[in-house]
Amino acid sequence: MADEAKILEAVELARSTGKIRKGSNEATKAIEKGIAKAVIYAGDVSPKEIIMHLPLLCKEKEVQCYEISKKEDLGAAAGLAVSTSAIAIVEAGDAKAILESLAE
Repeated sequence: MADEAKILEAVELARSTGKIRKGSNEATKAIEKGIAKAVIYAGDVSPKEIIMHLPLLCKEKEVQCYEISKKEDLGAAAGLAVSTSAIAIVEAGDAKAILESLAE
């Protein structure tokens, strides 16, 4: 599993210098439209059905996909006061280098 700190840093950088979509519905739409560069979802989402399609969809569309353990951490990295189940990075901005290193 990729380094969570690195993944969250990428989310924060993409939020401030690029563009992100928050929530599993928005992430799903971004993947389907072909604009998602990477998708990060939380492993502690309940029920699992909310996010279980994301890794499959990412694989099908060849989009980077990462799981982190806590939705609170993901929400914080996305600049939200609440937790979030998933986010999609649509414009990497300064997070591009991190995403490239994670993809290796």
